[in-house]
Formats: sequence, C-alpha cells, structure tokens
Amino acid sequence: MPYFAKDVDAAFQGAGTKMYPFIGLEIWCVENLSLVPVPKSSHGKLFSGSVYLILNTVLLKDGMLEHDVHYWLGKDANEVESLMVSDKALELDLALGSCTVQYQEKQGQESAKFLSYFKPCIIPCEGVYTSGPERSNRGTYHITLLACKGEHAISVKEVPFSRSSLNHDDVFILDTESKVYLFSGHNSSIQERAKALEVIKYIKEEKHGGKCQVATIEDGKFVGDSDAGEFWSIFGGYAPIPRDSSSFFKKQHDVPFVKLFLITIQGKLCETSSGTFSREMLDREKCYILDCDAEVYVWMGRCTSISERKTSITATEDFLRSQGRSTRSLVMVLTEGSETPKFKSNFVGWPQTDNPKLYEEGKGKVAAIFKQQGYNIKELPEEYCQPLINCRGKLEVWGVNGDHLSIMPSEGDIKLFSGDCHIVKYTYQSSQRDESILYAWLGTASIKEDRVDAISHIINMAKSTKGTPVLAQIFEGKEPDQFFWVTQRLIVLKGGTFTRYINFIQEKGFADNTYSARSSALFRVQGSSLENMQAIQVNMVAGSLNSSYCYILQTEAAVFSWIGSLTLSRDHDLLDRMLELLNPAWQPKSFREGGEPDEFWSALGGKVDYPREKEIRKHIEDPHLFVCNCSEDDFKVKEIFSFTQDDLTTEDVFILDCYTEIYVWLGSQSNVQPNLQTIQFGLKYLEGDILAQGLSLETPLYMVTERHEPEFFTCFFDWDVSKSHMDGNSFERKLALLRGEKKLETPPRNSSRTYSSEYYQSGSRSKSVSSTGMPRSASPSLSGSQLASSTAIAKKLLSEQPVNHSSTVDFHKLESRNPADGADLSLVAENDDDDDANLLKYPYERLTLTSDEPVSDIDLTKREAYLSKAEFLEKFGMTTRAFYALPKWRQNKLKISLNLF
Repeated sequence: MPYFAKDVDAAFQGAGTKMYPFIGLEIWCVENLSLVPVPKSSHGKLFSGSVYLILNTVLLKDGMLEHDVHYWLGKDANEVESLMVSDKALELDLALGSCTVQYQEKQGQESAKFLSYFKPCIIPCEGVYTSGPERSNRGTYHITLLACKGEHAISVKEVPFSRSSLNHDDVFILDTESKVYLFSGHNSSIQERAKALEVIKYIKEEKHGGKCQVATIEDGKFVGDSDAGEFWSIFGGYAPIPRDSSSFFKKQHDVPFVKLFLITIQGKLCETSSGTFSREMLDREKCYILDCDAEVYVWMGRCTSISERKTSITATEDFLRSQGRSTRSLVMVLTEGSETPKFKSNFVGWPQTDNPKLYEEGKGKVAAIFKQQGYNIKELPEEYCQPLINCRGKLEVWGVNGDHLSIMPSEGDIKLFSGDCHIVKYTYQSSQRDESILYAWLGTASIKEDRVDAISHIINMAKSTKGTPVLAQIFEGKEPDQFFWVTQRLIVLKGGTFTRYINFIQEKGFADNTYSARSSALFRVQGSSLENMQAIQVNMVAGSLNSSYCYILQTEAAVFSWIGSLTLSRDHDLLDRMLELLNPAWQPKSFREGGEPDEFWSALGGKVDYPREKEIRKHIEDPHLFVCNCSEDDFKVKEIFSFTQDDLTTEDVFILDCYTEIYVWLGSQSNVQPNLQTIQFGLKYLEGDILAQGLSLETPLYMVTERHEPEFFTCFFDWDVSKSHMDGNSFERKLALLRGEKKLETPPRNSSRTYSSEYYQSGSRSKSVSSTGMPRSASPSLSGSQLASSTAIAKKLLSEQPVNHSSTVDFHKLESRNPADGADLSLVAENDDDDDANLLKYPYERLTLTSDEPVSDIDLTKREAYLSKAEFLEKFGMTTRAFYALPKWRQNKLKISLNLF
C-alpha cells in the first residue's frame, strides 16, 4: 500500500488482503465521525440513520484481486456523515492501489451488484447503528408492509401500512405476528413473485424463528379465499385498487442520453461532447463525468491528486442535486485502468488490454501476499482443463455433404478435414441414463452453406435423439478442451472430401491440397496426455514451427520428427504415439531443435524465424451470467451478479459467459424453442461483446436445456439436481420449497451413482477400441488423484513439484461421488469413521507445501487425506464427511488456506 500514510485512514490497514481466501465483504460504519468495523454477524443489517462503507474482494481465476467499494447512505443519515463516507471511499481506493470501482448506494435505489451481496434482500432497520451490544426489542409485534421489485436482484422498501399503498405493478409482503402474506399485483411477473417468496423465507427464519404461516394473495381474486379475507380484514376491509396507482420503484429510461463533462480543479463542469467518444478524450491529469442519465460515471486520471478526486465527487453530487436526479442516478467512480465494460462500451474502439504479462504480474502479487502471511508460494501454475464427464462413451462422426450425412470411421483416431464440416455425436452414461453432446465442427476452409447445414443437422438430430442432448457449435482451431478429451486421438487434415468444397475450389481455380497418404505435410502434435492428443496439419513452411511443440514432417523422401526446445517428456510421448497412428510403418529421422539437417529446412522452403518463447495458455476469466430479454427486433441482456442455481428461472433464457466458452441455457417454460433461434442468441451475444473482452465470433457455443444440464455446466454452480426437476413455474416451485414440498416432474438423476466398470464390460453398449486394441480410457477427472478442474472458482496454488497423475480408476470408490456439484464423496466413506487403514498418517507440518521435511510417495492432490482424524478436525474445523460433501472449489479454497494445495 504505497499511499498508506497521511492520506489513508488507519482503519484500512490490511483491507482487501487480511480476509482469507480473499473473497467476501468487509464493512465499516461511520459512528461519531469515525469508521468502526461491522462484525460479520451484523452484515446485511443496515440502519436507515447510518452510512456504511462496504468492500467486496474477489480472487479471480487469473490471479488478480478485484475490489468493489460501495458506500451506502441511509435515508435518514445526516449530511456530514454522508460527505465523510464518500471521502473515505476514495481513501480506501487509494490504499488498494487506485484499482477499485466505487458505487454510491442510496437506500431504496441500490445497484444490482450491491444487492447481490446480501441475498435474498436488504430490509433496512430504523434507527442508527451502534457498535455496542444489541438491545432486545421485545414487545408488541410491529406489523410491516414491504414493497418488492426485481426478478433477480430484488429491492425491498417498507411502505406505509395502508391499503392505499398497494398497486397492480409491485409485489407486497404483509408481515404480521402469526402469518406472512404475499400480495401479487396482477402486472407483476412470475419471476418477481418467486423472488418475493425468498424474502418471505428470510423473514420467516429471521423474525419468526421458522414458525409462522405463509399465505399467497392474488390481485383481483377474492371469492372463496379465506386467506384473502384475512388479508383485507387487516386493512379494515376490501376495496378495489385504483388503476392509476403508481409503483414505488422508479422506471429507468430505455435509451439514455450520454454526455461527457470535464471537471475543473474548482469543481466546475464543462461539457466536452455529447456525440461520439474516444479513449483519447480522457486526460490522465483530469477528472470527467460521463452522464448516462440513470448511471453517472466519475472518471479520474491516474495523475490526479486525492483532493482533486474529492472535489470531483462533490461536483457530481451538486450537479445531480441541481437536476433533481440525486435519488435516481447511480454514481460510479472509476480510476484510470479500472474501467468497467459498461463504461468502455460508451467509447468507440476502446483499446484491448489483454496482456498475458499483466496476469502473470497479478499472480505474482497474490503470491507476495501469501508470502507475507508465512506461505512460501511462488507462482500460480498453468492448468489444463480436465473433463467432468465420463470419457468411456460412444463416439459417432459424420461428414456434412449438403442435405446428407456421410458416416465416418470413429474407431481409433478421428480424422476431420478443414474444408468440410462434421457432426460429432458423443453419448455417455451419467447417473443411470445416457446423455449426448452433438458437436457441429466447422472447418476453417469450409463453405458457408455447409456450416448452415451442419447446424440444421444437429438440431434435427436432437429432435430424433432420446432425451435432450447438449448442442455445440465449434470452429477448427477454437475447439474447447473437452472436445479433445472426447475425441481422444484427433487428426485434422487440410482440404476437403465433400461436394461443395470440391466444387468451390474448382470454380475458383484453386489447387486441391486435400491430404493423402502420399502428400507432403507438416503436423503439429499437441495435447496433455495419451488420452487427449491431436495432430494438426499446418502450412508446410518453417514459420509454422514453435519451440513449445513437437512436429512431424512428411515428404516423399523421408519422415522427420522435430522436438521443440521448450517441450516436456510428455510431449515426446505424444509424438511417438502420433507417429504410430499416422503410419506405423514410418521410420522417422528424429532430432531436437537446433540440430536440423539441411534437407529438413529445404523441405520447408528454407529457414526463417518462428516463435521461440514459451507459449502461455490464455488466462481464465471468471464466469458471468446474463438473463436475455429477447424480441423479434431487439436483443438485450442483464447481468446477474453473485449468481446461483436459483437465478436460473424456468421462464427465461440465460447466457453463461465463461470467456473461452459460451453457454445458452433454455428454461423449460420459456417461450423460446430449442432451435436455430436459440443458437442465434449466442451469436448475438458474441457480436455485442458485452464485457468488452474481445470475444471471437468463433468462440465455442453450447445450447443447454433445463433438466438436461451436463456436469461441465453445473460445475459453475452449487447444483441441486432435484431443483431443476421440480414441477411448475418459478413461483410454484419456490412456494413448494417454502412449504417443505418438492414435487418432481420427472424422477431426478441419481447423483450418488457414477460410472460402473461392469456396465461397460457387460456389452450392453458398444465399447470404443483404439487401433491398438485398447478400450477408450476413462476421464482422468474420475481418478482420485485427478479430480481437478479449471472451473473451480478459486485459483489453485501449487508448489513446483509435479502432480502425480495416476491412470488407475477405482470405480467402487467413485460410486458415491456427485459429479454435478464436484463434491468428492468418494473419500467420505474412507475417512468418516476411521483413520483410513489404507493410508499412512503424517503430521500436518510434513504435509504442507513448504515443509522442511516433506513426505514423499503420497498423492499430492489429496494431502489432507493423510492427516489423522483429530488433526483434520483441528485444522479444517469440520469432519471429513462435511469436508468432502462440499463442492470441489470450496474444498480447494480451504486446502489453499492451510497450504495443502
């Protein structure tokens, strides 16, 4: 913290780093003009007479720390404290290195991001916060009437307890001593009513100790409903609600005006432009206001002083107050370099800052923080995504030949051609039934008509396939890791073999470069194991080489194998195996980089420069969830912050942006059909590049339907499979859960059962066999030593010592694992009631990453399993059963905190 001195409050010592594992909230309240920390037990309990400063810190997958600062102003807070807390927000930003986004939150007008921290809602308390012991407030139960608005992030306001407060647009909660009533205006949505039930559940647990009745009242329906009679009698009798009754919540403008103002040192505003903006218009020595009406951004250059920044905040508040917008415009404060995607979207051609060195630097900073806390962590390693599904399934491959599909061999190695499009169907057993993935693989040189036909084919095949398969559109060169695990041994060749491609090159007069056994060709060999390897035919020139890979050069006279100087022994094994697959009769001339014979360079057209630095795997972004608002001519998305499975409402369509992959999730009660239109939603999202991350239009795109979510989708959530199989709409499902009912439309998948070796040996489904006669291997993610995935929310911290990857799968131990939530239940039976006779026990000090006397010959991914039962309980604060029932990413975070991962 370079600025920690006169400019920064001492209350911020260690802010954003002292909380482990760097995720969660730190809250301060202004009391007697001083900042006092608010204990966790009081988080979310905000007093309308006070002001609060909230810091949310998240450790991103790329190793960076992300900070958001919010200052919340209660409706009854005094002006002095309100001015003070905005200054303190700037000081906190300074203490964290001027990298935060600051939000001004006013009671009743909170941002969706702020509300997401306090699920299901915030219900402000009357009075002022005090840091002393709480006083019990027993006496007559205070009846309250709450107005609710929002389908995902819900705003709750206490309104006057009067019949005139009710309207047709909002949802209301009437909280009495013995019963809680939900009144739904007939213009409110099903999703809003469902969200209000979460608030009722919260009120029932927090204020009634879980003991009160719940009644639902529908606007306009009264006859024969005893609950409705009770409800209206509390208001003194029934009376119709006027049609022109207005909502308690202000509507936002659909098309905001946008203006850019320069803020002078004296706090005066000078409009610079109201048209097109560019990044060059922002001077790093000045402060600006970007006025988008409902959202107002204060941008502060890196070279501005803290006094200039405070003046800018005051000028912004004065500006909004003079226009009567102080209660309806959300103010966000950004320092140069911390701009949000939404802010950048207002500027034409905002430069991309996707620099791998930046992320390596971020990892180094996190490692430095660990070192300060006594952990000798040097770096965050590269990690390869491993599949979360069984890879012993059945693979079928077709070539797209216009309206027809031509079956292709799928045993042993899979051969795809760049000039063609292919359909790959993968069927695997998951929890007592078969699941399918239909890939439309589009070659880089394929014809547009073939691409359209490929998408149509997978949609038609989905209709005729038992169950509801996942659909995927993937492009050559942009394939997701899981596709490589499914195909296992993939060879991608140049040229094409089907009618449209052949006719196209003939019409254009292009030479036919389709690969044949007699062709001269250069192959790049890649992959992470013998169960996941590819040979990709590349241009036959020296510039195609890269020191990070091995290559096979086939000429008429000889075959060469070239070993890059940065390759590992694993890469050499892949090279040997791929040579066998391409042609077992080849006798290659092998040499390492730097020892090439002249005939090698001659075959490539001469020696030229090529990449010689280690190829860095692209950083992994944290996932973002968006709900789609779709119409014929309009496509809008709204981000859902701090998302959970409950946010996937059955009436809606959602997009899960995982940066390297995009998922379109289709609710079973949405008005959208699983067809080409659904895939177009994903394409529109890619075109819009909502997060300004430079998404390629060739990013892998999946279509997932409710009740048929694969494990590689559910791993981003704490998934309860029974919830997705409940009957009814969102409101009916939430009401059933609130009443202790779980009515299922179809029997849920038995998530306690996984893949059985007997199933494959019984011959009840075909076993895919390689050219060597070996069966297709199981997913490495199923092995006890390989249950690791880059989809975990926290980044894994490992020592430099390599992980021991076992290829043996104990299916009996895997019978209790739930692949949907990543919880490693296979170890529960081993560790719950005894000290596990199969494993030796070691003291904690010998099992840590930085031990002076480390234990050898153990599974390095399961260090905690070697702790005694007593020491496990002491270190983790829970039993092994409780630990292994947690989702995998939570297990990893706990292990990281103890230096065991």
